[in-house]
Amino acid sequence: MTATAFAKKTVQHLDCAGKRVLMRVDFNVPTKDGEVTDATRIEAALPTIRYLLQKGARLVLVSHLGRPKGGPEPKYSMKPVQARLERLLRQSVAWTDDCVGPAAEAASMVLKNGEVLLCENLRFHPEEEKNVPAFAEALAKLGDCYVNDAFGTAHRAHASTEGVTKYLRPAVAGFLMQKELDYLGKALDQPVRPFVAVLGGSKISGKIDVITALLGKVDRLIIGGAMMFTFNKAKGLPTGKSLVEDDRVELAKAVLAQAAEKKIELLLPVDCIVSSATDGSAPGTVKKVDVLGPDDIGVDIGPESLKLFADKLRDAKTVVWNGPMGIFEVPAFAAGTLGVAKVMAGLRDQGAVTVVGGGDSVAAVQESGLAERFSHLSTGGGASLEFLEGKVLPGVAALEEAGA
Repeated sequence: MTATAFAKKTVQHLDCAGKRVLMRVDFNVPTKDGEVTDATRIEAALPTIRYLLQKGARLVLVSHLGRPKGGPEPKYSMKPVQARLERLLRQSVAWTDDCVGPAAEAASMVLKNGEVLLCENLRFHPEEEKNVPAFAEALAKLGDCYVNDAFGTAHRAHASTEGVTKYLRPAVAGFLMQKELDYLGKALDQPVRPFVAVLGGSKISGKIDVITALLGKVDRLIIGGAMMFTFNKAKGLPTGKSLVEDDRVELAKAVLAQAAEKKIELLLPVDCIVSSATDGSAPGTVKKVDVLGPDDIGVDIGPESLKLFADKLRDAKTVVWNGPMGIFEVPAFAAGTLGVAKVMAGLRDQGAVTVVGGGDSVAAVQESGLAERFSHLSTGGGASLEFLEGKVLPGVAALEEAGA
């Protein structure tokens, strides 16, 4: 998967002057009261947008936002994105109330070189997620060529990511897509060693494929988050009322055995913060993992674990991190996650490659104010996870090979 990902054509292969470029972006951003509250994903697409405009393209942008239920919902309109994009680009952005049909096509046809059109939410049409060919064909009528810069949706075979490429060529990658595949691909295929993976989050079931895939590649695997308790149960340790996936205990045992067999160091927390309430309404206490009481709920890794993890990360030259160490959205239980973020920021300063694989861990890094000190923060949670699992991403596979 990763080997072919780098052989894709990019916007630099496009002769786009005077042409309508249909560009799939990931503008799935949070909004409140008609305003975008976090423009990170919009900003991530700006290098590709600016490049195409400078080359004289007539740019048509399409994206989804939120999860509308089978039709238009005003709260999921792309309209707030238009206002923020205009501010970021310092130029006007044309608007159309739909992403397919005569009005959208007409709006795309009147664009001049260097102008931008933003279309309404793709998911106002159920056919988008169902990848209905007629809808993909209708989308294709908005452009003369296609660019996918939406890594966050590359793992979905939707009409705007996969279907449209059957009707619109050339179909190439944007700079963000290229950057994502570059960092994640190099981390997996050509890591400078020692290569350490840090995995967190609540459930082993959501990460088992990643764990299994990484066991064949990493030198060390560090596990935190609530999924530590499924591993602890597999080791016969008490877990109290912590989140445990009983149906995954045997799987955890198998992972521990596999790591031992491959002589890969698999590190689990030695202590944790426990509380009687996960919302922060009750205080947290530090306890060793082997002395949890029947009513204890693990909510974060403890200070000794953070020290251990920092020690095992100190000589790392490549680090991939996916998933928080605790319930980081509750400030009282965020110390473990923020501590790992600080350690990784220090590693980058020493020349290590540090990649954060989307989702909650990226949110935690941004919250910590350390984002600038990481090599790469992925914009795609699900996509980066599936990439780390070694799966083919349909939105990437659909793009043209560089040698073609």
